[in-house]
Parts: sequence; C-alpha cells; structure tokens
Amino acid sequence: MDIICIESQTPGNLGAIARTMKNFEFENLVLLNPKCSHLDKEALDRATHAKEILQKAKIVKELKYDTLIGTTAILGTDYNLIRTPITPEALAQMDLKGNVGLVIGREADGMRNEELKACDIVVSIPTSKKYPTMNVSHATTILLYELFKASKKEKIGQHIKPAKKEDKERLLALIDEKMECLTFTTEYKKRTQRTLWKNVIGKSNLSKRELMALFGFMKKIK
Repeated sequence: MDIICIESQTPGNLGAIARTMKNFEFENLVLLNPKCSHLDKEALDRATHAKEILQKAKIVKELKYDTLIGTTAILGTDYNLIRTPITPEALAQMDLKGNVGLVIGREADGMRNEELKACDIVVSIPTSKKYPTMNVSHATTILLYELFKASKKEKIGQHIKPAKKEDKERLLALIDEKMECLTFTTEYKKRTQRTLWKNVIGKSNLSKRELMALFGFMKKIK
C-alpha cells in the first residue's frame, strides 16, 4: 500500500509521516503536487531513522490505483454519499489486493469532494465533535497502526485475484448505460444512484470473478 500526501505544506509533517510509516512497516511515500520539499532539513530531522522513506518518495501529478482510499474528518448525512465513511477498524479488516493507495489530505482543509468522489473507499477516525480535525501525521499514525495490527493476522484466499481499476470502470460504465434507459425525476437523483453504486463497488472489495459475474448479470438486464 502506498501512502499518498496531497499538496503537503509542512516539511515537519512529512517527516513525522515517514517516521510513523517505518514504525508500521510501510515503505512507499507518494507526494501529489507537494507545496514544500520533502528533503527539507525539518522533514529529515523529524523522520529520524526513516530518512530513506523521504529520500525515495515519488512526486506525482495524478493518481492511478486499483483501489484508492480517501480520508476525511468531515462527515456527511445519510444523503451525502461521498462523505459516508467506514472506520479504520473496518478498513483494516478488508483484504485489499492489487495497487492500493491511502490518501492523506491537506493540513489545512483535508480532501475536497471531487477528490473523495474519485476514491473507492472513504475512511474517518472517530473523534470528539468539539474538535474533530486531527493533525495529518497523528491521523496517519492511527490508520497505519490499525492496518499493521490487522496485517499480522493469518489470512486465507490470497490466491484470489482482485478486481482492477479498469474492471470497476467497465462495470460503472455499464451501470451508466443501463441508467440511461431508466426514468429519474431529476438529474440529481440519477447522479446519486451512480455515486451509490460506486460506493458499493468500492467498499465491497470485489474479486475479479465476482465483478465479472456482476457485469454479466447487468448485461442481461434490458
């Protein structure tokens, strides 16, 4: 799993994230359009014995993953499907395979709606309503701890092939095609249906075989 930081502004936070990554055996740090240098002295000092994670970090301008996990401290209502997250514990129980990225939001304003919409899964750490937003490095520590703890449990089904990003996109495209044959009272309700299907597919962590069976079923619907 890659740990992805969006538009990071504080070198110290990047150093702290690198350090917690090493604590929990995560190696790949990806920086999406960073606003500061990950090799700044402050970052390297905070990383302590995890400097190599900063030194080999990748800088990218876009994200291409089979499964993308977004993070948010701002929860929506039942009607805000984009911000309907799972807990870190629930995420840790998912046997995610393939190319997986965990996205850590900006220090100031986290992840935006359009960015969360592009994710397959959204996770949120339960915090006090009086002060729900955590420092990005502290939030990363909690998430990686839960993932690390669960990774030490024996797993079965490792031979099963996961659904790839392109498989999910094909299924969503077919669902879009089927929805064009249906009548919706408003365009908003049609968009809500698509978001709902995307959430279900993302959270279900489907195998390739399961997804293809669902694809075949959808094709039979006239």
